Amino acid sequence: MEQQRRVEKRTRIPAKSGRGLRRNALRFSTLHSPKTDRRFLIPVVAALLVGSSAVAAAEQPYTVIDGKVDKKTFNGWRRYTESCLRCHGPDGAGSSYGPDLVDSVKHMTQDEFNEVVVNGRTNVNPASTSVMPPFGEVEDVVSYLDDIWAYLKARADGVLGRGRPPRIGD
Repeated sequence: MEQQRRVEKRTRIPAKSGRGLRRNALRFSTLHSPKTDRRFLIPVVAALLVGSSAVAAAEQPYTVIDGKVDKKTFNGWRRYTESCLRCHGPDGAGSSYGPDLVDSVKHMTQDEFNEVVVNGRTNVNPASTSVMPPFGEVEDVVSYLDDIWAYLKARADGVLGRGRPPRIGD
């Protein structure tokens, strides 16, 4: 109790004091001592690091175990092969008609990917004009955007090779 009064007296700041006194008052407070701050910060930083790695792992839209994929990622490969291959080439590697999607996915979010697929895009540069037609009304594409994204993301992250992926359980 007496120690608490001493702390309160040390941290009490006169009403008409300057900025320097306020800073010094914080130095004398046991609540803001370097020792207390370190004891508090170490577990907080550790929790943030563990939490951020768990979130990063949870954000992966695919599951690949020993080169085998989950149902969603396999379905994404099927839908990609049916709807995207003719322009973007096998395995999302690009062709003379469409860009390399494996590389593109590395630099975009799923929302950006969905926006381009649903609404299309026109890129005009001095060398050429490329047009991605909108697929917003193609049910076989729009209904499986998450699956296509999972397949392309697995390819972009390097956890899935080229060709037909084997399924988990096969």
